[in-house]
Amino acid sequence: MAFQHGITVTEPLSGTRPILERSTAIIGLVATAGADAGAATAALNAAFPLDRPILISDVRSAIGSAGTTDTLRSALEAISDQGSPIVVLVRVAAGADAAATTANVLGGMVAGKYTGMQALLAAEAQTGVRPRIIGAPGLDTEVVTNKLVTIAKLLRGFAYASCDGVTTVGAAIVYAQSFNARELMLIWPDATGWKGKAVATALGRRAMIDEETGWHKSLSNVPIAGVTGLTADVHFDIRDMSTDAGLLNEGQVTTIVRMNGYRFWGNRTTSDEPQFAFETAVRTSQAIQDAIAETLASFIDKPMTDGLVRDIEETINAKMAQWVAEGRLIGGRAWFDRAFNPAAQLAAGKLVIDYDFTPVAPLESLQLNQRITDKYYAGFGDMLDAATV
Repeated sequence: MAFQHGITVTEPLSGTRPILERSTAIIGLVATAGADAGAATAALNAAFPLDRPILISDVRSAIGSAGTTDTLRSALEAISDQGSPIVVLVRVAAGADAAATTANVLGGMVAGKYTGMQALLAAEAQTGVRPRIIGAPGLDTEVVTNKLVTIAKLLRGFAYASCDGVTTVGAAIVYAQSFNARELMLIWPDATGWKGKAVATALGRRAMIDEETGWHKSLSNVPIAGVTGLTADVHFDIRDMSTDAGLLNEGQVTTIVRMNGYRFWGNRTTSDEPQFAFETAVRTSQAIQDAIAETLASFIDKPMTDGLVRDIEETINAKMAQWVAEGRLIGGRAWFDRAFNPAAQLAAGKLVIDYDFTPVAPLESLQLNQRITDKYYAGFGDMLDAATV
């Protein structure tokens, strides 16, 4: 080293790193909007240009610029009834007919830019946030819902969609069989008012649950605001599974019930994988993946010493312990497995760290055993005698 007569101070960075979580409460909304007059149309286009991801930090304020026709204004109103979450909006043009509108919603790539719902993929680069709660209320035909699932997978998000065009319980259950995706929750029936209101309400309610409770709490059994009726009758009895609501839930469809106000009722995705049957299991997995991977990015390209490996293990385990303490996980642990890390692989700069976790399952079924007995009459006479003394 160069000659020095004095003191050198270095700052070696080692030890665990705090794992910072990204918000999972960001809504990705696809909507159409129009205005009645030329000036209003110009204002609408300026506020929400077509096929671009636009960050809305104040939903209530955005309603005033949302036009007067199509789905955008109604969707923002339904979301704002639940709270004021962050929304990434992609506005698409309403077509001359339903097929043309669907084509605009599906979008694609034009001149190097994503259009339609695919513009959500550019949201993080354009707005700085990544949408995780995805929906196109009032526009989610079966083909659109399939594409929503694809977008949700790419964003590590979760899609909420209607059973489009369905009018009966049986048809809703059959409709759900068209999907097999852990990133999708289907909702039936719709709320009265406009086509898509139930899905828009679900987007807003889901975001607020994430903010107020966390990603480990399901959409189900939380009061919702702004719903005054349903487009179809749903028989519900919390003590009886042989009801419309019970059949829908068994068929992987979330419904809306009235029990001390309206609320969504159902925890299931459309996946056939038991480990990802619950909405909360999927969203827990996504939140953990992102939080750990983004924090460990700082370890990439550092000298791979035993100290570095211990730091990685301890970083993950510290966060797992925090999530357990917060009630977001039942348990979780990271470890170095020698079997997956032979010397030649380590020398090639490749390291494998295993970790597991147990998500918090929703209490979906509670059994109460009620017994009638005469045992509490034991000593009855003694109590009467004592009272007369």
